[in-house]
Amino acid sequence: MGSPFKDHPPSNPSLAKKLIPWTFYAMFPLVLFRVYFYPYPLHQTTTTILISSSVSPPPTLSEDETSCDYTDGKWVPDRRGPLYNGSTCGTIKEGQNCIAHGRPDMGYLYWRWKPKQCKLPRFEPSTFLQLLRNKHLAFVGDSMARNQLESLLCMLSSVSAPNLVYRDGEENKFRRWYFESHNFSISVYWSPFLVRGVEKSNTGPNHNELYLDHVDERWAADMNGIDMVVLSIGHWFLHPAVYHEGDRVLGCHYCPDLNHTEVGFYDILRKAIKTTLKALIDRKGHDDNGVDALVTTFSPAHFEGDWDKLGACSKTKPYEEGEKTLEGMDSEMRQVEVEEVEAAKMNSVQLVKFRLEALDVTKLSLMRPDGHPGPYMHPFPFANGVAERVQNDCVHWCLPGPVDTWNEILLEVMKKWDYESRREG
Repeated sequence: MGSPFKDHPPSNPSLAKKLIPWTFYAMFPLVLFRVYFYPYPLHQTTTTILISSSVSPPPTLSEDETSCDYTDGKWVPDRRGPLYNGSTCGTIKEGQNCIAHGRPDMGYLYWRWKPKQCKLPRFEPSTFLQLLRNKHLAFVGDSMARNQLESLLCMLSSVSAPNLVYRDGEENKFRRWYFESHNFSISVYWSPFLVRGVEKSNTGPNHNELYLDHVDERWAADMNGIDMVVLSIGHWFLHPAVYHEGDRVLGCHYCPDLNHTEVGFYDILRKAIKTTLKALIDRKGHDDNGVDALVTTFSPAHFEGDWDKLGACSKTKPYEEGEKTLEGMDSEMRQVEVEEVEAAKMNSVQLVKFRLEALDVTKLSLMRPDGHPGPYMHPFPFANGVAERVQNDCVHWCLPGPVDTWNEILLEVMKKWDYESRREG
């Protein structure tokens, strides 16, 4: 049946012509409010809310999607915006909640990564939860691991609320959440070197101590209860440190007051990843349950000046293709990580219960100088004018922001693994 108003025009056409423009102007502010503060649909359907209580059909993939190169692509405008915002997600770290801290521009929210040779689908929270039903996912590493974890929690919370069930350590560096709907747990373990380390402190030495032939047991001790692990390190290897291997000191990085040989940190990063992946293979590769592991590659910083001055990372849109090249330290750090992942895959090719991939996000992250908190790591930094010193964060990512794309790719890797398991089974 059509609309009851279809064949019955208004009895006063001139009055209607006057009212229509005023109606539009009255609705326009409401539309703006809706777009800015509720980037995903306000009304969830009953199916969306209840989907987690039943087992959905496994995700399907085409042959092209199982071999997609997500590193080769560009950022393109996306009017849909993110799945969540600072009002709808309660697990955003204070320093990454850019909109709530007064960042005035919102254009950085409306971009998506488009691979050249395939599609990167929008994140599907229900599919992610389905694939990890009855499992334990751990993010292990430095603050970039935590940044990725908190992004994922926000994306999943759009369909299922996580419950914080464990916290420990300074600044809650060890935490665990539980999704009752899927009997699924997510943990974060602070381990900025992955191997055993003693961090510099105000009361001790002003450098880190790394023991490169021993994995960090703060997370490795729980390895038997972990089904999937996402490893993320890099930035802490730039800090002053002394390196130990066996009973000897290999050398150090930036330790002019110590009588040690200066050693480049690229080789140290390589040794740390090698030790970590070997520990995973030795402890979990032969286990009946096995483990799925990913190494998130180095995420470049975007400081364009002094870190404590206005404009340290003030860009408001992505670099265009060809405007920025992956080179120098960013390229070297990524190369070490990718090479060690490939070497570990070759060494474990006979292990059917061990799967490993590099989550290669370096280039796509390099192209997003607009995605960092900058001065908005603190609430309303310019409320009293521009101070002489303005602290900036041009390393971590706003939430929501480009880091959400890392988890879109993570889900595609999981879907590929699931597809291969069902095909082989």
